[in-house]
Amino acid sequence: MITQQLVRICTRKRAQWVDITGEVQRVVTDSKVHNGICMVASLHTTGGVTINENADPDVERDFFHALADLVSQDPSFHHSEGNSDAHILTSLVGLNVQIPVVNGILVRGTWQSVYFCEFDGPRDHRTVSVTVMGE
Repeated sequence: MITQQLVRICTRKRAQWVDITGEVQRVVTDSKVHNGICMVASLHTTGGVTINENADPDVERDFFHALADLVSQDPSFHHSEGNSDAHILTSLVGLNVQIPVVNGILVRGTWQSVYFCEFDGPRDHRTVSVTVMGE
């Protein structure tokens, strides 16, 4: 069985992550898949998806601080929209993650959550595709 749903996300900052674990689990539950795999994919070139720690909010701050050190908003970039850094950061972080599903539950570590990573916000309309495959 394969099912897919789109999840809508709003962001409020230029760079932030949004915990979408609950929405992803809801899609898994609705799918009725007991054992399989769940793929979460960003449908944007300036927003990625990652799995990271959910216990300490400083992890998000450190994550974006380190990424900004790697790739900054450089005035010498040629892309006319002025968001080349967001495109590069999305490629570095990645557009999707895969999560095992066992007994209808996402298999995650104790401190893990699924995050949409915004690099060019704020945006009212971001979308991730959640595809669940299994039996």
